[in-house]
Amino acid sequence: MATSVTLSKVAKESAKDEYTDYMVYKRLSEGSNKNNPKLKEILTALSNTELKHYEFWKKYTPDTKIKASTWTIYLTLLLRVIFGYTFAIKYLEKHEGAVIQRYKSIKDTIPEADKREFDEMVRDEEEHENTFMEQMQGRYLKYISFIILGLADAIVEISGIHAGSLGIYHSTELTGLAGIVAGAAASIAMASAAFAQAKQGFQGSASVSAIFTGVSYFLNAIALAAPYFFTKSQPVAIGASLILAIIIIGFVSYYNSIVSQSHFLRDFSELAGITLGATAALFFFGLLMRSVFGITIG
Repeated sequence: MATSVTLSKVAKESAKDEYTDYMVYKRLSEGSNKNNPKLKEILTALSNTELKHYEFWKKYTPDTKIKASTWTIYLTLLLRVIFGYTFAIKYLEKHEGAVIQRYKSIKDTIPEADKREFDEMVRDEEEHENTFMEQMQGRYLKYISFIILGLADAIVEISGIHAGSLGIYHSTELTGLAGIVAGAAASIAMASAAFAQAKQGFQGSASVSAIFTGVSYFLNAIALAAPYFFTKSQPVAIGASLILAIIIIGFVSYYNSIVSQSHFLRDFSELAGITLGATAALFFFGLLMRSVFGITIG
């Protein structure tokens, strides 16, 4: 079969990608919980789909020995252990847009006899796997926006409260306690707001939404306050707390970029910028209150 250099190159790259995905889904299927036959069925179907795609591309590069990417296989399996099946598969499929564009770029070079199968494969990439993903969507992912809401608000507000308190308190412990107390009150308020929001047409439990929001807020408040109890130095405490805040922002932004297909750098830079800006503003506000009212505590 005569093929162009471009088609051969794309076929080699695509065969490797599809074979790697096939092996990942096969391993995930073999490791799935026997008490969840639907999950196993979905993973097996995804595996079979990827195998079919691999076989399509392999015939355009018959002399090439195709090997799966061991790194991709083990990384995806590790992500499955840490974050669950849905996150792992969304991570694996995050490059689908580029794959579809690659396929379409050589559409005119596909022999007429194979065009029907090629078109079916492209439809698989565009629709079929998304359908499977919707079927296996973890129930907890409904509430990911509420978790992120709690974490994001806590990072901005608690970091700001700590910074503002530094202008008033001399004691790092009092600054940390101020953040925890404020976090406890704010977590209840946030949970109440999330409950009211979820009642407005959300396809899930309003109570669970409130719990996710409130708990994520309060746990984050405790985490950000922790450095203030391990040092007497105000600059060290606020520096460590801000570093921890940036790490949490990075994790939340990356996780959200995978499960919600949002833009990681945009989300990270926006939330980090708001946090640092609010922290600086409230720190100077605290200093202003000290100078105006002459209040210092601890």
